Amino acid sequence: MRDLLKTGRFWAFAATLSAMFFGFAGMFSRAAAVFRAPEEDMGYAWYVPLFSLYVLWTQRDKLREAVSAPDARHSWLGFVLCLPCLALALLGARGLQIRFEQIGFIGLLIALPWTFYGRRTASLFVFPALYLAFTIPVAAIMDMFTIHLRLLASGTALAVLNGCGLDAVREGTAIVSHGTVPFAIDVAEPCSGLRSLMALMALTAAYAWYTQPTWPRRVLLFATAIPLAILGNVMRILTICIVAASTNPDFALGFYHDYSGYVVFIVAISLMVACGEGITRLCAHRGGGRQNGDKNVQDAANGMDAQRPAASSAPAYLASAVFIAAFVYQGFTPSSMIMEAPEVALPAAIPDFTVEEVRYCQNEQCAKTCSLAELNGATNCPSCGAAMAGASLGELTILPSDTRFVKRLYLSASGHEYLVSAVIGGASKRSIHRPELCLPGQGFTLLTPREIDVNGHPFRVIKVLPPRSALGSPSQLMAYTFFNQEGFRTSSHVRRIIADTWDRTVFNRVDRWVMVTIHAAHSGSPRGFDIDDPAEMDSLRAFLGRLAEVLP
Repeated sequence: MRDLLKTGRFWAFAATLSAMFFGFAGMFSRAAAVFRAPEEDMGYAWYVPLFSLYVLWTQRDKLREAVSAPDARHSWLGFVLCLPCLALALLGARGLQIRFEQIGFIGLLIALPWTFYGRRTASLFVFPALYLAFTIPVAAIMDMFTIHLRLLASGTALAVLNGCGLDAVREGTAIVSHGTVPFAIDVAEPCSGLRSLMALMALTAAYAWYTQPTWPRRVLLFATAIPLAILGNVMRILTICIVAASTNPDFALGFYHDYSGYVVFIVAISLMVACGEGITRLCAHRGGGRQNGDKNVQDAANGMDAQRPAASSAPAYLASAVFIAAFVYQGFTPSSMIMEAPEVALPAAIPDFTVEEVRYCQNEQCAKTCSLAELNGATNCPSCGAAMAGASLGELTILPSDTRFVKRLYLSASGHEYLVSAVIGGASKRSIHRPELCLPGQGFTLLTPREIDVNGHPFRVIKVLPPRSALGSPSQLMAYTFFNQEGFRTSSHVRRIIADTWDRTVFNRVDRWVMVTIHAAHSGSPRGFDIDDPAEMDSLRAFLGRLAEVLP
């Protein structure tokens, strides 16, 4: 009878796992697309599942022993732990939130073995499953941390360069030198160190697993990956600046930039190994007795579990029935319906304002913005000769191809300037990019955010100080709002994400969001556009009121 129960439990477990991989098959294709996406920079993630499978393969004897042991019993606790993991995975799958989907899937890889075979078997799945966390894309959610990594790298490198007597300044995340060999090096997002940080953390976790015998020692070695990766990236930026100043900027930003990362990564790995050896030697005198004692305690616990009566099979078979139904339902759920984008028009005329179309230079080094009147019929940039387009180079290259743009410049006789940009998102959530994530990297400082309501349209208003504002550069102002094809309006990015996820999950539809951004300046005032001046805010409200008249 016991053998029959074991056989039935095995086939129930195998059927549940098969249904889970069927139900979340779309997750694997979406993850593969993320791994290939240049903006995520996750080339290392292809090897993470292979290593997890390798760890399971090396533990196959322990797994076989664990599932065959008398204490390998069904667990109600494992079944309860499966429920939030299943809910999170289904929420992520239906809402196209791949991070939620992956986290829930990883949790199920631990909770399902616990349900069918108990805690001892589940413990062997903990590390291989958690290691899959390195496949979760973090570039988008780490933008606020990425900017700090960029500022840290550029600021530290600048301090060392100035200490060595090299004349250089920092503008945003860029290091600029006007010395004998002038150069400008921008620590952009790919150079923030996030990729090397995640890759080194994944490598350190694998190294710690096989070289350190206890979890505290593994965690300690794993923690060293963070400062080592940051230090390595700072050293890389510093050496690029030194090579640019001492040889040729083109060589430094070309050949040396492309291959210096490998050298720094090798140095970081060497330091990681050294840290591992140091931890091993430091903890060597504590090793044997405590581990043997822990093993004896575990053996005693296993012996006590072996004397317990056989547990009910209800958790395993109930879990199999519930989860297979949920996984199959998810597998046959049709793709979300993509809604039609709302029609967006900006005012063609406003009393007391001159309305201009704007064009953007497609040369990254120039990036000049011109009105059609300034171009006077020309199609190329008057400064560098590059092509001009209706959106910036960054918008056209970073945002998905189905993203649309509507832009206009409004100039008043009193000197107020309003550059209005409407970004109409496509099917991907990457179409909408908040200004708070990109402006600080360009050297802008954002201050005193506040919410205002204009004719039922909520706007978030932020004071913007341009780069090198300490020298007297006038302040600007930025305001933005979101709405979708259903007429949902908000100025909160968090509320927009919640509403979008709800509609994807419950209504199985992909909303088309629009972000309207207003950059305001006052050329007639030496202080610029002052958010604390009531008259200036009244002017802004009046303009936003005319703008809101034509918005959905």
